[in-house]
Amino acid sequence: MSNLLQPHALSDAERYLALARGVLDIEADAVRALKDRLGEAFLAAHRMILGTKGRVVVTGMGKSGHVARKIASTLASTGTPSFFMHPGEASHGDLGMITAEDVVIAISYSGESDEILKVLPLIKRRGAPVIAITGRPGSTLAKEADVHLDARVEKEACPLNLAPTASTTATLALGDALAVTLLDARGFGSDDFALHHPGGTLGRKLLVHVSDIMRKGSELPKNGPGTLLPEAIIEMSKKGIGMTAIVDDHDKVLGIFTDGDLRRTLEKHDMIRTVRVGDVMTANPRAIAPEKLAAEAAQVMQSHRIGGRLVVTSPDGRLLGVVTFNDLLAAGVV
Repeated sequence: MSNLLQPHALSDAERYLALARGVLDIEADAVRALKDRLGEAFLAAHRMILGTKGRVVVTGMGKSGHVARKIASTLASTGTPSFFMHPGEASHGDLGMITAEDVVIAISYSGESDEILKVLPLIKRRGAPVIAITGRPGSTLAKEADVHLDARVEKEACPLNLAPTASTTATLALGDALAVTLLDARGFGSDDFALHHPGGTLGRKLLVHVSDIMRKGSELPKNGPGTLLPEAIIEMSKKGIGMTAIVDDHDKVLGIFTDGDLRRTLEKHDMIRTVRVGDVMTANPRAIAPEKLAAEAAQVMQSHRIGGRLVVTSPDGRLLGVVTFNDLLAAGVV
């Protein structure tokens, strides 16, 4: 067994778990403490960003820089154009990215980061307002900023009270609070989010609609209610999705007949050759509209325990298609 898999001694295990739980308690307390400090300054920052015609430029050094990158990314993905600027590179040409129409969020827990303080007058000279996030309201950065957001913490989660831990968590949470309130103010919805996240599973869940993946046309199994079971079974077998839709002469859905219905019919009838499918179908099945998101079809199947098949209908109940769990799986929605 490798050293990584060797179990800790009981006393060590208890100590490490206690320490880890203590870290989580300290960081959770730090985030909760921010709630009581939210007020006019937060609203002023919110108004400033919402009203800007430019972008949000987020900057920070060291651990604050890592947090700044994440805040910039979250803002950008939720409808607020934003990017990260490294303060060390700012005085070497990157200040050219900032215009008077932008808003700068400068992050420094001490509020005395040399790299930020050196470029602060240059940012001001360009006319861009500055929102400072620090842990010291009396710091240089806090005093010189147009708006100051207080992210101070009682203590770091590090036992030495040195490594930025609780402070970075609190700052990150404050950035998320800004991003979410701005998202709400902009009326940023799931379709907007999809446009910002077209790749990967998230994009597929948000962008794929039922009409994109449903079976239709010649792939669609359907029979009239007077069809005898042998013929309905042949239709089910041809189309290969374990069901057939039962429709009237105008294609209005009356019910569905599935593999499960067939088993139940065999239990009750010795002879099925003369049984009409309309007499043994499942009437008034769950349905979904074609313009709905495929993710909603998955939710309907799950919440109503539908056996992997959902009919797609028009507003007046006409059959338009069928979507199956396998279709959702193939589209990467589930």
